[in-house]
Amino acid sequence: MVTRITRADLIVIDDIGLLPAGQDAAEAFYRAAAAAHERRSVAVTSNLHPVGFDTLMPKTLATAAVDRLLHHAHLVLTKGTQSSS
Repeated sequence: MVTRITRADLIVIDDIGLLPAGQDAAEAFYRAAAAAHERRSVAVTSNLHPVGFDTLMPKTLATAAVDRLLHHAHLVLTKGTQSSS
């Protein structure tokens, strides 16, 4: 599956941190980040700063994935207020 995903020119991983990641999801996230590293563009959205990804998944996988994602990255941090509907 990772091979298929990394054929795309842009890989978008949306809402990291919305739910805790189990071991399988954490490994898939790392494998996608590693496979795309320096080969494909990757956009990741999250309400967490990348240093907080280890609260979602095992620290070793989070550290390795973030390392690959942030190498040559453009990190865009936004701030805003939460509105209630």
